[in-house]
Amino acid sequence: MTVTGIIAEFNPFHNGHKYLLEQASGLKIIAMSGNFVQRGEPAIVDKWTRAQMALEAGADLVLELPFLVSVQAADFFAKGAVDILERLGIEHLTFGTEEVLDYESISRVYGQKAEQMEAYLAGLPDSLSYPQKTQAMWQEFAGLNFSGSTPNHILGLAYAKAVAGKDIKLCPIQRQGAGYHSLSANQEFASATALRQKLDQLDFLKKYTPAYHLLETAPKVTWSDLFPYLRYQIVTCPDLTDFYQVNQELAVRIRVALKSSETIEELVEQVATKRYTKARVRRLLTYILVGARQEELPSGVHILGFSEQGRQHLSSLKGKVELVSRIGKEPWDSLTQQADKVYQLGDLALTEQNFGRVPIMKDKQG
Repeated sequence: MTVTGIIAEFNPFHNGHKYLLEQASGLKIIAMSGNFVQRGEPAIVDKWTRAQMALEAGADLVLELPFLVSVQAADFFAKGAVDILERLGIEHLTFGTEEVLDYESISRVYGQKAEQMEAYLAGLPDSLSYPQKTQAMWQEFAGLNFSGSTPNHILGLAYAKAVAGKDIKLCPIQRQGAGYHSLSANQEFASATALRQKLDQLDFLKKYTPAYHLLETAPKVTWSDLFPYLRYQIVTCPDLTDFYQVNQELAVRIRVALKSSETIEELVEQVATKRYTKARVRRLLTYILVGARQEELPSGVHILGFSEQGRQHLSSLKGKVELVSRIGKEPWDSLTQQADKVYQLGDLALTEQNFGRVPIMKDKQG
């Protein structure tokens, strides 16, 4: 049986994600962001709820991406996730994209010219943001022209880089429905952004996510719930450069901007520049919020849930991969577990996220 990997946030799970799972072949392994996601914000519902959403929609195995993989720019996010999925034996990597290109040949270009491409990237002026630099690199070496704001396409290119030289086939699926952040509801598919903004509209949820029953009842967490804790961190920390990736320039900008910011949106707006994108600023603020400092990635893979087929696949990996199915006295990943404790501050109804939790077994839940 083919083993297919999918890298996802499911924030929250919607009809487009269900379509993606249906297009994937064989055993389906999901490498899913934990309680904080790539754009630098808390997931709207916790990782266990989102894992259950995925299992109910056909996933066979859901594993958790460590915090320092989840909350990263596209290239680092993709590399970290692909490295974990490779250890679990995936043969295909399936992903949604706005632009279905020949990602296999793009990957080969990077595999052949990685050193030159990275040198070119490093030589670009610091006045450009990292996404602008990577776009320039792809245009220079692969002749790719970018059509606009297409974050899934950007991730597709990051996956192409991440699988270069690996025995993993890229399987792009044309993204369905509205644009990535579209709020339109006049089609079969609605974006995760639209769902997050209409959580109080049950009819909308029923129409656009098969997991509406889970989404409706689960505790919700947003940046507004956690912003007071971020303010506290910034005000009380004597040196913000202690935090992961925060330099002196950004530390000063953050402190000054906080004085006149009442929301996370206002703070991000004031700190961001052409060089420092809003997404990067949100990630940095997330690092500050959870107290992230440079740490090693965990050696083990944390399992959130599985089907019977997924359980059998895990059995075949025993002795080859360090699998973590229960977090007890010994931590799996100290930073991720610390971030989860901060996440729990966002809603007092949230249950313990790690200690003693065991994977969701789909088949036992009917």
